[in-house]
Amino acid sequence: MSLRLPQPAVSRLGVKLFVVILSVNVAISALVFLGISRSLDRGFIEYLDTTQANRAETLAEGLGEEWASRGGDWQWLRASPSAWHRLVRQQLWPGAGMPPQGIERRLGDPKDFVLHDASGLPVIGLPPDDEEEAATLRWLPILHEGERVGTLGYRPPEQLMARMDHIFLSRQQRNLAIIVGSLGVASLLLAGGLSWWLGRRTRSMALATRRLTEGDYSIRLPERGQDELSRLSRDFNVLAATLEASREARSRWVSDIAHELRTPLAVLRGEIEAMQDGIRRLDQDSLHSLAQEVGQLERLVADLRLLSQSDAGALEVLLAPLDLAESLADRLEEAEGWLTDSGITLETRIQAEAWMRGDVQRLRQLWNNLLDNTCAYTRAPGRLRVTLDVTPRGIRLTWEDSAPGVPEGELARLTERLYRVEGSRNRASGGSGLGLSIAAALVKAHGGEMHPSSSPLGGLCWTLTFPPLDDDRIREEIA
Repeated sequence: MSLRLPQPAVSRLGVKLFVVILSVNVAISALVFLGISRSLDRGFIEYLDTTQANRAETLAEGLGEEWASRGGDWQWLRASPSAWHRLVRQQLWPGAGMPPQGIERRLGDPKDFVLHDASGLPVIGLPPDDEEEAATLRWLPILHEGERVGTLGYRPPEQLMARMDHIFLSRQQRNLAIIVGSLGVASLLLAGGLSWWLGRRTRSMALATRRLTEGDYSIRLPERGQDELSRLSRDFNVLAATLEASREARSRWVSDIAHELRTPLAVLRGEIEAMQDGIRRLDQDSLHSLAQEVGQLERLVADLRLLSQSDAGALEVLLAPLDLAESLADRLEEAEGWLTDSGITLETRIQAEAWMRGDVQRLRQLWNNLLDNTCAYTRAPGRLRVTLDVTPRGIRLTWEDSAPGVPEGELARLTERLYRVEGSRNRASGGSGLGLSIAAALVKAHGGEMHPSSSPLGGLCWTLTFPPLDDDRIREEIA
């Protein structure tokens, strides 16, 4: 169940994320503004320079033709300045009544052009003694049939821009500033929303982790979406559930161990007190009974030690190449008489060879635990069927016995320590409840897996898989 966690007022991660996102976006916007402004400024000047030069060349060519058509003289322009305006407009915008508005019209303003005759005397524009102004102009020769008949001067774009007060660039930069400002506001909103959302989720995870470290394993995080944070929430919930189950198992484990130790100790205490009170004689039968209880305690302690070593990864297993088929067949052959006395019929189908890396003594302990479990829980007359095959996926061993079976819901708990299906502590039906846990630990120590299922014979089926050893490695390791 998901629990609501107290939410602090401010998330440090959210504040940091907000500052980082906002700073990055502001820096990017500023660089974009400066870069585009500079590029626009220089590009626009270059465009004006090229356009003005082309217009000046067109006007110079037209003036040469006009000079020839007027009898090779510029006097008519000196006498009629208005004719100059009409001539410039006709040459630059032929067929148009009025030139376009804005910058295009400013680039073709007749006032920005100066005309001198072949002798350098002014026809239109600057007086000859205005050398400072003339130095700022650009000059083109006016030719007719290869002969220079005059000179046309025009103002460079920088002067035009100064005169126009940078109208165009100011307007474009203003629009660009509006765009960048809008991006800044959008970045502010985005950074604020994202930092709030991420900070809220990470803050919940941090508080849940703190609760978990304090021992509250019931805490759960809400799982929404399919992103990395949602997967982290699911992993956190799995961890919390695992820790909660581990704590419950540890508590149950301590309780079960105490119960297992209490029974033989109570029997020992009762028999010793009976001997002390003279109710029971101190003879061989009494000592044998005491030795049995002590032996039960020793087996329980040994089993617990083995499991603790397995949990710590310190279980001593001496792995070497061996034939699993031979190990299994030898132990079943030895136990066949014992199984017959217990009313259990043994059926085997074991492949000739099944090489693997294993420990002979640990595998014998595994077979003993499985045999003890079968004899303890299989009703007579019963059956035990053992099959060993070598498949491409590994060595597969199936261990099937007859009734009684195990409910489906109990199968997964069979390898839990001190667990019995019937839920009682009656030793007549089994040992300490550690045999299958030890068997699973031994299988794992050999790199294998052990899975329970229902048996077709009516009882329980254990499927054990082991990694095989290929022929080349067998020859290498034996050599």
